[in-house]
Amino acid sequence: MKLIFATHNPGKLVEMKNILSGLPFDVLSADEAGVFEDVEEDGKTFVDNAFKKARFVADKTGEWAIADDSGIMIDALSGRPGVFSARWAGENAGDDGIVAYTLEQMKDVPSDKRTAYFVSAAVLCGPKGERFDFEGKIKGKVLREPRGKMRPKLPYDVIFEIESLGKTFAELTDAEKNAISHRGKAFKRVREFLERRLT
Repeated sequence: MKLIFATHNPGKLVEMKNILSGLPFDVLSADEAGVFEDVEEDGKTFVDNAFKKARFVADKTGEWAIADDSGIMIDALSGRPGVFSARWAGENAGDDGIVAYTLEQMKDVPSDKRTAYFVSAAVLCGPKGERFDFEGKIKGKVLREPRGKMRPKLPYDVIFEIESLGKTFAELTDAEKNAISHRGKAFKRVREFLERRLT
């Protein structure tokens, strides 16, 4: 069975494959499934954007498809960047540019007001119009400078310190991150759902 992950982000694909390992699915990226178009992520919520991507790929391939939309909500910035997390620093800012821009926006925010949380919404769509929604969250704070090794296209990992650990995502191994992250929580629920459907 094929499961198409509607992403062009290699970092997300690695996380997805790790989380769903052992299930009887051939997990493919959108590119590997022959879908190279990008869907405009103009939804007002993470769920809206995830559904739009998953539905598009499911319709294109005739296979089950899953997509997620994730982002950071910074309390001192009234929840920004939220759904604009990947592009609020500008379309071509790059990972380092996003980190620098975020820290600049936060430069005058005191340490006790730098709280934030990550959200991941995952939507699973079937070729016959099926739809299932899942969500994960994790609390933390925005640091004043990066810590750890940045993963490709996951820039906030180096400046988001997890509340319960006192470490950034970038200071964790892939397995450690997947066990507790917002995306890990959402896709753990996806995995449990798929296991129930397969038994």
